[in-house]
Amino acid sequence: MRVWPGCGITVIPYGDPVKVNEPSPATRIVPGDLVASNEGPFLVAGELKQPVPRVVSTHSHPRGQLMGAFNGLVSIGIESHQWVVPAVHAIWIPPHVGHSVRSFGPFAGWSVFISEARCGELPANPRAIRTTSLLREAVHRAGTWTSAPLDAAKARIADVIIDELIAARAEPLHLPSPTDAALVKITDALTRNLGDNRLQEEWAAWAGVSARTMSRRFVAQTGLTFGRWRQQARMLAALERLADGVSVTRISLELGYENVSAFIDVFRKTFGETPGRYMAMPS
Repeated sequence: MRVWPGCGITVIPYGDPVKVNEPSPATRIVPGDLVASNEGPFLVAGELKQPVPRVVSTHSHPRGQLMGAFNGLVSIGIESHQWVVPAVHAIWIPPHVGHSVRSFGPFAGWSVFISEARCGELPANPRAIRTTSLLREAVHRAGTWTSAPLDAAKARIADVIIDELIAARAEPLHLPSPTDAALVKITDALTRNLGDNRLQEEWAAWAGVSARTMSRRFVAQTGLTFGRWRQQARMLAALERLADGVSVTRISLELGYENVSAFIDVFRKTFGETPGRYMAMPS
């Protein structure tokens, strides 16, 4: 969930040139001039393969961005929230919203950039969605287009992408961060070891606040109780580990669950499916 010093990940400021024919962590999937402007086609798209992890520093652009994953996983930092986007999912980032990006391991994905004029009917806030085969196929087709204006046939495919985003159900793939120093101390410690099962009262005493104060501030600053925050953090971490190919048994133990069944039960209640079915490519 965090980028720690010495992790061996390359930080690339957004906008730095990346040449396709030279060794690099990634290749640019859409020309920068189209991303940085509302001029040109109202929708542009492209696909990307990254053999190694990469971090893109905080940036924004006038177009809205729908970013998805074919395989692997990316996390997106938006203000005080962290979003996790595993395979067959995507995140919608409205125009002008600052965000950073981190990929985990080998990653293959895609991005769609939509002109601000066409974003009025799209979600006003960031949203994670589960993609459909129709959406992925439409994006793949759009990724083959040039920067020329869209003809009628291409515009219909672009409209399909927009319609699929409008119709998609929001997925619980984000984690809000508190701002209070004592709470940050607690969440930082939990991020380093999500298997720590100390009770709320024990965490409060460790951080030097009362349990009542901790409870009240957690809800006020994150919208979640401490228990729900820890559970959400564990579930998002589980998605990261699943994307890295870690077994369900190992994940359940790392995240502090008494047994695999308990972990699978919480995962199913959170995401509606078992870990294996959730990460499988839909038909």
